[in-house]
Amino acid sequence: MAYFDNIPKVQYEGRHSDNPYAFKFYNPEEKIGGKTMEEILRFGVAYWHTFVADGTDPFGAGTAIRPWDHLKGMDLAKARVDASFEFYEKLGVPYFAFHDVDIAPEGDTLRESNKNLDEIVAMIKDYMKDSKVKLLWNTANMFTNRRWTHGAATSPNADVFAYAAAKVKKGLEVGKELGAENYVFWGGREGYESLLNTDLKFEQDNLARLFHMAIDYAKEIDFDAQFLIEPKPKEPTTHQYDFDVATGIGFLHQYGLQDHIKFNIEANHATLAGHTFEHELRVAREAGMLGSVDANQGDTLLGWDTDEFPTDLYSTTLAMYEILKNGGLGRGGLNFDAKVRRGSFEKEDLFHAHIAGMDAFAVGLIVAQKMIDDKFFENIIEERYETFNSEIGKKILANETNLKELEAHAIDLKDINIRSGQVEKIKARINQYLLNI
Repeated sequence: MAYFDNIPKVQYEGRHSDNPYAFKFYNPEEKIGGKTMEEILRFGVAYWHTFVADGTDPFGAGTAIRPWDHLKGMDLAKARVDASFEFYEKLGVPYFAFHDVDIAPEGDTLRESNKNLDEIVAMIKDYMKDSKVKLLWNTANMFTNRRWTHGAATSPNADVFAYAAAKVKKGLEVGKELGAENYVFWGGREGYESLLNTDLKFEQDNLARLFHMAIDYAKEIDFDAQFLIEPKPKEPTTHQYDFDVATGIGFLHQYGLQDHIKFNIEANHATLAGHTFEHELRVAREAGMLGSVDANQGDTLLGWDTDEFPTDLYSTTLAMYEILKNGGLGRGGLNFDAKVRRGSFEKEDLFHAHIAGMDAFAVGLIVAQKMIDDKFFENIIEERYETFNSEIGKKILANETNLKELEAHAIDLKDINIRSGQVEKIKARINQYLLNI
């Protein structure tokens, strides 16, 4: 059965096209800095938002109209697989990602859940034989079911920890079977609601134990995937243990995991933490730990994770600058962890949303590469910090001075020349880059 038979294969037609099913800026074969857009951007479709989400929110039932809505159980799961590969082919994306319960329904026991999962994984594997699409990453959902009320690896219940470990084990096996390039730990409930009843160190120790177990098992089964954690500051717990990238870096170093795990950074999570998207990318990049990206954006007027498709060209440009300066995303990619708005309930909206997001990041790529070629930010930084190229500045950077020498240098200084930061001028110039693509 064809689920999107009224929708043509999406092609690049250029910025002047008025075809809603065409890319205006994303040309997968166009080379930027020596690589094609497809190679650099590595777009992925999030299975959960695209094929499972129905538009339900805390105030109302689902609104989405999907051609597989009439099905239930495993029949529904199989229909979604059929629809997903039709979608990937028509959109032309190279990757997809999923949680285990996205693709197969849970049974009454983990044994039953695994049986369902095996059946769907076999179906996906069969599709992948004749498709260019690959699995960017998979993960275990350890936040939806009631058993995860107090966390998964950080739960105060040993049976819950064991259940979580078993799901991770299965996830690693599934990832190996499908050739996943990454495995993500999304700790949706790995945090605490109140310190009044929480042993914080105990819970963090257990979280690290599970990570180490996963690394060991991946080696045992020869699953050569990149491990990623995805920082999130809040929602649903009051305090998440992976609040932001800086917090995550501290955690990984504390538990000897820094050489095994990188970051999957989500734009909306960055803003919920009080940071910009590019800030989180920069912190991870500077630490050598930028692994992959969940490409979305949030609504600055709302205080929760709205997971909107990215359309802010300013944000995608600054994000792509960080990604390009990182040398790309390696085995990672730009996964659209984004959902259509509740009012965009028709199946066609799934295409419009992804096209908008892919074009937005294509613009960001084009502009960011031009700025890198022009050494735009490099020249600004070099000029701003040029006093550290002077005699005393060089000594400071070389650790060849001390407080006494610095006092002698500063003691008779009268007027120090402080330059303007010129942030407004810089932003105006970025606007020029954006308008001249």
